[in-house]
Formats: sequence, C-alpha cells, structure tokens
Amino acid sequence: MINNKQIKNLAFIDGQNLYMGTAKRQVDPWRIDLDRFRVYLEKKYNTSKAYYFLGYVQRMNQELYEEIQNAGFVLVFREHNPAMIGKKKGNVDSDIIFQIMKKMYKKEDFDKIILVSGDGDYKLLVDFLIEENRFKKILFPDRSKRSSLYKSLSNKFFAYLDDTDIKNKIKKKKRVP
Repeated sequence: MINNKQIKNLAFIDGQNLYMGTAKRQVDPWRIDLDRFRVYLEKKYNTSKAYYFLGYVQRMNQELYEEIQNAGFVLVFREHNPAMIGKKKGNVDSDIIFQIMKKMYKKEDFDKIILVSGDGDYKLLVDFLIEENRFKKILFPDRSKRSSLYKSLSNKFFAYLDDTDIKNKIKKKKRVP
C-alpha cells in the first residue's frame, strides 16, 4: 500500500533575526523577496504554514505587515505592555518556542518544523525536536551571526540563507527602470 499522506511542515520565522541577518548585515546587505521566500519554503520544505513573528505593532509599518501577509505568512505579534513599546526589542524567542511546544502538546497535524533564525536561544528546542524526529531544518539568515551553540549540529539540519544558490532564489530583484 502506498502512503499518499501529504507532508505538512510548519515554518517559524524570527522576523527581527531574519531582518538583521539580511537587510541590516554589516557586509553585503540584501533584501528578501517575501513572495519568493514563501514559495521557496513551500517547494523546498513542504511548508504548509509559515508563521512570521514580529515584536510589536507599529502604525508606520503597516505596509510591511501587509506585504508579509500578502506573501502567505501568518503574522504573529508579541504582546507587550503599552508603556514598554519602543523601549525594548521584540524578543519573540519564547513566543516561538511556546507555539511549537503547544502544537506538539495538542497533537496538531504537522510533520516537522523549519526554524528561521541564528539565535542560540532555540538550541534546546532544536535538540528536543531532533530527538522527537519533528525537526527538518534551521535556516540561518547570516552565517557570520549564527550562534556558536549550533556548532555541533549536523549539517543535515541546517542551511544558510546567504548561500549563493539560496540567496538567488529568495533575493528581491532590483527593478529595471
């Protein structure tokens, strides 16, 4: 009997980490085309849903939020005390970890997790997901900013978005006038 079950992987993107590792990097900054990135995640990793986590809502970023949603990402904001907005960074790490663990606890229908971040705060989660056979890949936005905590991670579990072949697939193309 052939198993025709559709693979459903979920992607979790640390938006601040992605932005800092691409558009705000010190050497060779570049912009991700969110439409192309969403297609890449779907085709390469069978990603049925991709969650894009950001620190907090700011009116001046409404166009960015629409761009993220129009590309097919589920936009998730971190809850903050209104008095603290603007005084601290987004820090979505615990929200991403919680959402993944909640999905596992509730036995939601998905196969594996793809994580987009270079932050070492996810290392325990990555180790646990590997142990549970629920981890596909961590995509590091910037190889030079990848946490040293991942140095023992098998290369089958990670890729660099700034590798030339991947970057060419997801980079925003310059408009020709």
